[in-house]
Amino acid sequence: MLSGMHAEALRTLVLIVTIAALSPFISDVARRWTRLPGVVVEIVLGIIIGPHVLGWAHLDEVLEVLAEFGLVVLIFLAGFEIEPERVKGRPVKLAVVGWLISLAAGVGVAAALHGAGVTSGIRFVAIALTTTAIGTLLPILGDAGVLPTKLGTNVLAGGAMGELGPILAISVALATDDPMKTTLVLLGFGLLALGAAWVATRPARPRTIELIGRTLHSSGQLGVRICVLLCVLLVWMASTFGLDVLLGAFAAGMVARLFLVAHAEPGESAAETDHRLEVQHRLEALGFGFFIPLFFVISGVRFDLGALGNAAALAKLPLFLALFLLVRGLPALLYRRDLPRHDVIALGLLQSAALPLVVVITGIGVSTGRMQPDNAAAMVGAGLLSVVILPIIGLAVHQRGANGVESAEAVSE
Repeated sequence: MLSGMHAEALRTLVLIVTIAALSPFISDVARRWTRLPGVVVEIVLGIIIGPHVLGWAHLDEVLEVLAEFGLVVLIFLAGFEIEPERVKGRPVKLAVVGWLISLAAGVGVAAALHGAGVTSGIRFVAIALTTTAIGTLLPILGDAGVLPTKLGTNVLAGGAMGELGPILAISVALATDDPMKTTLVLLGFGLLALGAAWVATRPARPRTIELIGRTLHSSGQLGVRICVLLCVLLVWMASTFGLDVLLGAFAAGMVARLFLVAHAEPGESAAETDHRLEVQHRLEALGFGFFIPLFFVISGVRFDLGALGNAAALAKLPLFLALFLLVRGLPALLYRRDLPRHDVIALGLLQSAALPLVVVITGIGVSTGRMQPDNAAAMVGAGLLSVVILPIIGLAVHQRGANGVESAEAVSE
């Protein structure tokens, strides 16, 4: 494959992997002032090497394919990160109701913007406003010690719906002009995905478990290969059904988690559990080590910085940031009986952070001519701001509230 790359594209690949290697260093240095997600660094540096700044990056078909596969891996791992055992029950019910409220609010806002002549492409704007960057939030919440808390559980559930809901909406509303037909096809795909999940959760033979463990430190890598097979298979099935491949990737991630983690057999040894978790770590290394950074850097290279070259376009940045807060923050009011007031506010801020799927949705909109480049650039820019600013404020609100509760308890004692 590399032999077919032009010298300029190969040089671009070197730049991309250099940015991927530098990103953790830059994020670490920035921690003195703020928690800067690596995805923001990668997109911004991609913009800098892109055609609108330095003009160093030159994309070809090979790099475009690698970027698309990076997106598939990103969505696969997003599905893999969902922990059914943690979010089942009330958290998932509130998450589903909350996302449906966001969808209704998003459609209303998008229709109003379209009517005012601010944007075009109602479906693209509406769906983009309902997303949550749960993959970006997880490491931030983990470092802050929030994930094990009740707030963390509800952020996880709400974030999962903030990715699954938009992916379903992409397949139904964006990939075709016949939503009814697509819905029926979607049901058929769902049945096949449930069948794959059923097969994946059947008790594995001891020899298979032993072989997964034995090949972890050899060239065999059976556990990783099975997960890659599930990913490619369900992506191919979704494509064959005429659905968006992201749906197949997300379903594959959920099925792979069921196979590796969620349905450990009673009496499973600690070594077998370690084998399953090690496969998970290797999948994350494969994705976050190469394919996913490549997708985000190339997204930065593609970013139309010139579309923000006028005051009207720049004014849309704070507008879309405020709309992310409105559309995804509003459903946090559902949690008034489940969380203290400060955590309700924190939840609204955290689940309003949006970026990866905003990049995807606006990219589809621009490529199909249904979304103006300036609106797409403004939405992505607002997404960048949201994953930098909103988690910082949300965690500060959570921590201040928690400290206040501890102080009150200490006084009462």
